[in-house]
Amino acid sequence: MKGNKMQEPSSHQLPVAIIGAGPIGLTTALGLAYYGIPCVIYEDDATLSSDTKAGTLLTRTLEIFRRYGVADDVLQQALRVDEIGEIDKRTQTSTFPVLLDALSLETRYPFVINLPQQDLEPILGDALNRSGLIQIKMQHKLLDFEQGQDSVRLRVQTPAGIIEEQAAFVLACDGGRSTVREQLGIVVEGTSLPVKYALIDLVVDLDLENPRNYPYLAYFADPEEWMILVRHPHCWRFLYPLAEGVEEPTENELRDKSLSFIGQVSNVKVLNRVTYRVHHRVATRWRNGRVFLMGDAAHLITPMWALGLNTGALDASNLPWRLAWYLKGWASEQILDGYEREQRPLAIHGSGEMAEAARYSMSMRGDASVAMSDNNWSNAYTRSMLGVKLDVAGTNEWSMVTRSTRPAVRPGDRLPDYLVHTPDGKQVRIHDLCSGRFTALYFSDVRRRPTVAHNGSAVLQHYAVSRYDAPHDSGLRNRSLLDPGNAFFDRLGIPSDTLVLVRPDEHIAAIVALDNAQGLHLAASLYESITGMSPDIATEGKQE
Repeated sequence: MKGNKMQEPSSHQLPVAIIGAGPIGLTTALGLAYYGIPCVIYEDDATLSSDTKAGTLLTRTLEIFRRYGVADDVLQQALRVDEIGEIDKRTQTSTFPVLLDALSLETRYPFVINLPQQDLEPILGDALNRSGLIQIKMQHKLLDFEQGQDSVRLRVQTPAGIIEEQAAFVLACDGGRSTVREQLGIVVEGTSLPVKYALIDLVVDLDLENPRNYPYLAYFADPEEWMILVRHPHCWRFLYPLAEGVEEPTENELRDKSLSFIGQVSNVKVLNRVTYRVHHRVATRWRNGRVFLMGDAAHLITPMWALGLNTGALDASNLPWRLAWYLKGWASEQILDGYEREQRPLAIHGSGEMAEAARYSMSMRGDASVAMSDNNWSNAYTRSMLGVKLDVAGTNEWSMVTRSTRPAVRPGDRLPDYLVHTPDGKQVRIHDLCSGRFTALYFSDVRRRPTVAHNGSAVLQHYAVSRYDAPHDSGLRNRSLLDPGNAFFDRLGIPSDTLVLVRPDEHIAAIVALDNAQGLHLAASLYESITGMSPDIATEGKQE
């Protein structure tokens, strides 16, 4: 570029470069740090975004934050919400509430949270700075890049001039107008809704001065119009569609329209406002060689039911462990192919399935009991995004919507986060034991001495799970989990003598019958079919 000084290329190659310091770029970096992979984030702007954007984080996203070590920091600043209400505008009464406490056995987070994106991003950034593995470089704009056989060469504009960097992989988290996607020539397919939406944050006291009995997350349903009402830590957020063809509304018009749903109140202050158009558009490819698309760069999804940011969080759950396994030599390149295969159909069909249910439910154009089961548990499981099913087996099965109560798990499902007891007497959530590596769970009667492989690999661990405590002379004591009353086993809905292989992202990779003929090698064989490598390549003493 004319007038810019070209600095010398970096003398080292980065494992990963992330383009964009939005919530998905930051969360992905946290995931890489969790697995011990250094990376650099390049962000065009001088500061993290202060724009009015997404504001509700679903239960599955909180579980991802827990895995990456930032959930407690996020919860400290957020409002927890255990009820999602539908409010009849005419009567101001709650109808069809979704009560998330029904999920208390399934997760440690039987709620969703409200936290504006502009408050979330600094929390994620602070956690990255503490990690010691991640650098965030502001005012660093990607100009272009060139892929080689073993790396990607990037040209980046900085305040001091243009620099060149090399990275083994580049992750495009640079939003709906992605520079990376454009330079790769990848197109997006889908639709843009003709209607625009308004989002306005109001400071108004609905607790004491103007008391209302609204849930912290509520949907005003009406045959003619609808609105989403969100209680944030320091304000109330209103989101609703604008009439087609109208001019850009003024601040007073947005405020008055918002207040028309809740009635007369006093002392109202406009804090933030924005209007935007809603899309459901997905990139035709999410990977080109060593470059991956993530978040809005890969998919633009309606923000209704908090789908936009939370669907991106699923991307940030799926890709980091794959990159870590490959970069550490624990998996062949085939492990990287699963990201697009699993996440892209989910964005197209899973989120689209929920988005359609949301639109029909809130506008009352269709039967809500058809769009979504009226069973509270299945509603809660769906709305919290715990019902995500990935196509792990290449069978073209994926979904985000659960229509029955506690269905039997299948490969691709998230493992329910039930409580179990360790041999040393501690009660723990199963995700605490499974996160970060593959885990083979052998559901069998430990009194009959099932064949359970010994632990020693850094990437695959083994546990017998039984309602009977493993006898001290069984040889299984140090790798057994107590499941009182078979509560966990019954929830999974699997036959006795079954092995469940769980991935590092807590999704179920395989469910197979225990076979004593294969014995010690059954889980290792399943692991190798997924990663292309033996688990013995990484022993506990050599874990990075």
